[in-house]
Amino acid sequence: MAFLSETPDIRAKRPAFCGILANTLLSTVPGISGAGPTPAGTLLTPAMDAELILKGAITSMPGTPNTPTGCPTPAVITRAMMDLCGIVPLFVNAGLARPPSVPCIEMYSPAGGDPRNGDAVANAAVLFERGMWLGTYLSGTSDLLVLGESVPGGTTTALCVLRALGYDAAVSSSFVSNPVPLKEEICRAVVRRVRNDAITDPLAVVRYAGDPMMPVAAGIARSYRGTLILAGGTQMLAVAALLRAMDAPLPMIATTVYVRDDPSANMAALAGAVGITAFYVDPGFHDLGHNGLARYCRGEVKEGMGAGGAMTLAAILGHSPDTIRKKILATVSAYS
Repeated sequence: MAFLSETPDIRAKRPAFCGILANTLLSTVPGISGAGPTPAGTLLTPAMDAELILKGAITSMPGTPNTPTGCPTPAVITRAMMDLCGIVPLFVNAGLARPPSVPCIEMYSPAGGDPRNGDAVANAAVLFERGMWLGTYLSGTSDLLVLGESVPGGTTTALCVLRALGYDAAVSSSFVSNPVPLKEEICRAVVRRVRNDAITDPLAVVRYAGDPMMPVAAGIARSYRGTLILAGGTQMLAVAALLRAMDAPLPMIATTVYVRDDPSANMAALAGAVGITAFYVDPGFHDLGHNGLARYCRGEVKEGMGAGGAMTLAAILGHSPDTIRKKILATVSAYS
């Protein structure tokens, strides 16, 4: 299979990578997210992802860049691509439970709430405006922007938002076995609130059902004047659906084949329904000789922290699939 499902016709002189960090309290619901050692520990994952990408190590607390089964976190893949491409990433604190230890653009927002019990993002409209400011700023510093995210529990908020916007969505998971019944139970409760209050405005839907990453990403996408790639799977599809609901131009999206081929999700069909051009990267982790990376092919983790988009960026900048694969293997092997 080809490394990329389709090669984007993109030229860039000033490429950039931006990672949006946020929390939703839904990640602390037992069984909903595998992006952390414990449900409460998921609140720390975005900050640790940023540390790995920027510093090459988790520095704020004891931690490992691998899951308990030995599967490398996607942040290590993104770290490898930033090093290969010579790019210093930018991070945005869209709403974290604890302050990050790396430099961030600050959106001055609390973490997202539990949408079953009240507003998920009470300041969604404000975050959208701040995202637009950042998109305008980044337009003057780059001509190609890859926009990633780290939001544990974010596939569940994505499900809620996509369903509230009218899409027949099924979303992916970092677990091998997607906790679909639990996600559906949560989604029914959230969408019921949206319907009961007759909420239709896109940012109001985010206020009721989303997470802080979504309005910031949508704001950046709305105002960015260069070429934008949303780096992620079903979570970034929720952002694209918001943009479509606002009658805004749609960027491209890039993710891994592990998300596309997830039988519990409908990534490709959903991208078609939203109307966004999607690129899928197949890094061939099955034959790299690393047992942890091979677990991606069996459905563990699949994507995160812009890893699929970061690999796509490296390919756009002229790095061969073999060079990309070797760089990833060398980087993850250093943590073994």
